[in-house]
Amino acid sequence: MSGDDEYVYDEASGEWVPAAEAAAKAGAADRVEVRDSVGNLLQDGDQVTLIKDLTVKGAGQTLKRGTLIKSIRLTGDAQEIDCKYEGIKGLVLRAEFVRKR
Repeated sequence: MSGDDEYVYDEASGEWVPAAEAAAKAGAADRVEVRDSVGNLLQDGDQVTLIKDLTVKGAGQTLKRGTLIKSIRLTGDAQEIDCKYEGIKGLVLRAEFVRKR
């Protein structure tokens, strides 16, 4: 242990911990876990398949069950994922209606 190490007081544990460790723990707490309809953890770039027909408001189009959505993006919301699909701009789907491929 060198004299240059920074320590911060962690109120949850009541201990002094290295600042880098405290920052990593805080960063992990800020991340939201997004899970699909069967409980698989979703990440940016994943491919998902629709589990039911969905009518897209404003696009006058229905996405059919089994439609493959490529390269999703997480939005920070536990149930919403941002998607791109041919002919539909700004598509946001609920994670409960998709299954990770």
